Amino acid sequence: MKVLLVNGSPRAKGCTYTALTEVAKALEADGIETEIFQVGAKPVRDCIACMKCRELKKCVFDDDTANALIEKAKGADGFVFGSPVYYAHPSGILLSVLDRAFYAGGYAFAGKPGASVVSARRGGTAASFDVVNKYFGICQMPVVSSSYWNMVYGKTPDEVRQDAEGMQTMRNLGHNMAYLLKCMQAGKEKGILPPQNDTSARTNFIR
Repeated sequence: MKVLLVNGSPRAKGCTYTALTEVAKALEADGIETEIFQVGAKPVRDCIACMKCRELKKCVFDDDTANALIEKAKGADGFVFGSPVYYAHPSGILLSVLDRAFYAGGYAFAGKPGASVVSARRGGTAASFDVVNKYFGICQMPVVSSSYWNMVYGKTPDEVRQDAEGMQTMRNLGHNMAYLLKCMQAGKEKGILPPQNDTSARTNFIR
């Protein structure tokens, strides 16, 4: 089993990476393979609702990391999305990538456990945490929780490491993710399969 940890910070080895690394250590201690996927610092397109992804099964724009994330997601059993807090909001780069990856490749995420992690110097964590969690609720993804909301505090990686409760929360998140993945695997081995939900109804408010 494998968990893909997505670093939504433009800084490859900054505070968000530090938090994700702590989650990864706990996962690996429980026998779960991990990979950190760096969204990067290059410009990322927003979704333009062209609907070409319905035909292509990927985003029509292939010049950034959105399609690369979809490909990685196909081989993952669970996800942790990490973001720094900018103006009480997640990274714009991460949200643009997730908007397109989930819209074009939701099939690669559906039914798999997900968790979000946010890092901040001081404020805006709760609002940012809530935004990232919204992706799980629309894609039938079990949400993995921890012993506190998944957030760390610090201006630098060293300061984040000094956030004892934050680091503890990251470790507990990793262990909880590993536990859920193993439970799901055990269920499959016993013939307990995920439900095939009906998504045919589309109600518009303006008629």
